[in-house]
Amino acid sequence: MKNFPFVCSALILAAATQAHAQSATPTKIGIIHVQAAILSTKEGKKAADELNAKFSSKKAELDKKQANIDQLKDQLQKGSATMSDEAKNKLMRQIDNETTSLKRNTEDAEADVQQEEGKVINDLGAKLYAIVQKYAKDNGFAMIIDVSGQQQPVWWAADSINITNEVVQLYDKASPSAGAAVTAPPTKQPAAVGSAPAPAPPAARPAAPTTAPGGAATKK
Repeated sequence: MKNFPFVCSALILAAATQAHAQSATPTKIGIIHVQAAILSTKEGKKAADELNAKFSSKKAELDKKQANIDQLKDQLQKGSATMSDEAKNKLMRQIDNETTSLKRNTEDAEADVQQEEGKVINDLGAKLYAIVQKYAKDNGFAMIIDVSGQQQPVWWAADSINITNEVVQLYDKASPSAGAAVTAPPTKQPAAVGSAPAPAPPAARPAAPTTAPGGAATKK
């Protein structure tokens, strides 16, 4: 019986420690690449495929215009020695006009793509937030940091605190109607100061129309 008080004290201390651990404020911090997570979900991949299909005809149209401009430039280069000044000037004006038109068309098309992408990101992002909020509470996280941005403040992060894949899996379970899709590949985060995150490859972004000569994008 001499050992009884000691045993009781040990049990009380263990119970108190456990109770304190259960009621303690969460201190875990996790990171997530929100954009990659959205585009890695089944719904995100489906939306990207739909956008690609929607804008594929516009891309083909702009590619055709670019090919025509290249053909005119080739014609000017090959015939510059034999063409009259009037013919050369006319051809140069045609090239300039078509290049300007292509630039405007591409800019319009890119704006349309960005607008459609924004709708998808906003719609799926709201659903993703609810998944992240529940996941964080269920797993004792005090903070989840989005490292999608180019100017993200995270210098280094261990893979063990990256919750992107877990969130994608939970999202797909919560939205089974999205249909079959390829499982998101493992997400790898940066381990160096200033380096941008290297998330799971997002579903293919709707193909942006070809850019105009000189790197400028073009309009309709």
